[in-house]
Amino acid sequence: MAGRTERKGRDFIARHGETVFNAARRMQGSQPHTPLTRAGFAQADAMGEALRRILGPKPKLTMWSSSAGRALQTLAVIAEHLELDWHQARHDDRLVEIGMGEWSGRYYRDIAAEIGDGFVDLSHGLYTRPPPGGEWYDAIATRVSGWLDDTDDDPDDRLVIMHGMSSRVLRGVMTGADVLPQFDAPVAPSLPQGSIAMIEHGVETIVHWGSGEGGTPT
Repeated sequence: MAGRTERKGRDFIARHGETVFNAARRMQGSQPHTPLTRAGFAQADAMGEALRRILGPKPKLTMWSSSAGRALQTLAVIAEHLELDWHQARHDDRLVEIGMGEWSGRYYRDIAAEIGDGFVDLSHGLYTRPPPGGEWYDAIATRVSGWLDDTDDDPDDRLVIMHGMSSRVLRGVMTGADVLPQFDAPVAPSLPQGSIAMIEHGVETIVHWGSGEGGTPT
């Protein structure tokens, strides 16, 4: 699968900070607003500091965010570090997290007790079956690809605040990762909460490794 090389600027794809759902080990999915914890705000601060070191103050940067509250909260902290106006950011529902259907809001332990620990593929950190009434990875690939098609003409660099699963699919699409047949989509490796990947001409570099859960250093 070919990577996305049309963009002239760099894309900084960031995963939001820890939330109260993450801390409680509850399925979050496309929940519209699950607030950041103190750890989540600290992760957002670290992202802002990292991006300021890379971009400097008041950079020419198009800011995008998932419409979910936790992504918007994370962006607010980062924008303050960069001395940019949070109100100038653009939001898009196509950047939200995987829809968890009937699993949404439930504790991981309760789902595992019902259907077994095998509902997560530990080698990839992905679900092994679509959540009942929820979304699968090919649907995420379709919506984030549509977003990319509509925004390829964004000027200069771009910051995109997203989620664990949906950002992995976006990164997979942008870098031309192979479609994983068991998931029907290209999916990039997992990164911890509070991480930032930079993609330039289809090539990814991890510029900030977050302190939250998820991801395995390589």
